[in-house]
Amino acid sequence: MVEMQRWGAGRRVRSRWTFGSCVALGAVTTATPNSAAIVHAATRPALVPPRVADDTLFGRSGKLRARLLGATSGRFSLEYLSRLFGNAPDDRPGIYTVHDSASRSLSLIRLLPFSRKHGARIGGYHVGFWPAERGRARSAAYANPDGFIEVTRENQNLQLSEHFRLRDFLTKDQRDVWPKYLVLREELVDKLELVISELERGGHPVSRMVVMSGFRTPQYNAGGGDTGGRSSVSRHMYGDAADVYVDNDGDGRMDDLNGDRRVDHRDAQVIRDAAERVERRHVDLVGGVGVYRSASGHGPFAHIDVRGQRARWGAP
Repeated sequence: MVEMQRWGAGRRVRSRWTFGSCVALGAVTTATPNSAAIVHAATRPALVPPRVADDTLFGRSGKLRARLLGATSGRFSLEYLSRLFGNAPDDRPGIYTVHDSASRSLSLIRLLPFSRKHGARIGGYHVGFWPAERGRARSAAYANPDGFIEVTRENQNLQLSEHFRLRDFLTKDQRDVWPKYLVLREELVDKLELVISELERGGHPVSRMVVMSGFRTPQYNAGGGDTGGRSSVSRHMYGDAADVYVDNDGDGRMDDLNGDRRVDHRDAQVIRDAAERVERRHVDLVGGVGVYRSASGHGPFAHIDVRGQRARWGAP
């Protein structure tokens, strides 16, 4: 038995399906719905998703708990997932959470198309304008986003992965405006989980990695918070960048990762070094890594993104 829940318009709709023959994908067992159209697994055409070799439904890290539908950068197409889960994710934007018989869950997030943006707003949420809307896209990497995740009061705590939730990546403004709209690439979340695993492999346990800044709407990127040093085409506007620090003790600042009894940019370098090792193992997740020193408004942190080309900056 598989239970599917759909989050949409601030409410949750639940339905149940009984599953027939199962298909194994890596370490993940999925299934197809019982119906007269079922083809037995032995005669079914091979399920080959458009993905890299080390990716599975739960990502390269094995820690993803959500996949995006309707994103050109997404690893799994709607057609592919529909063959695994039946017609679970319909054509309405929303979040569909599928639970299997082993009590594992995977949320399928269908994006609200970019075309639903009118002027500088989506509904009551102000986002501003992406450079490509005004004819200034420097390359395909700077094209308008595919779409938006609609985040409500009810679904903001949805688990994207083992360590991260939807709310972690929201722009830090318009506190009382709901729903909010989020641009996010699942590759970023997967890379952050791989960095955490790499830190732990190096003797640095991580129970909490804080996203100090995730997605920034163009409006916020231009004038919200501390804008010093921000690029007008920041990767944060494209949902594939995050400024992070490890904060296991919950004191709101970076932990002493290198064991020198001080908290400074050298601790952010430990995160940078972990990201370097991740990129060597997963070349398709290459991107920018920056190290930032403490300032009046924040402690040290590391920037990590999946822009598609190597970039390094910050304290040596």
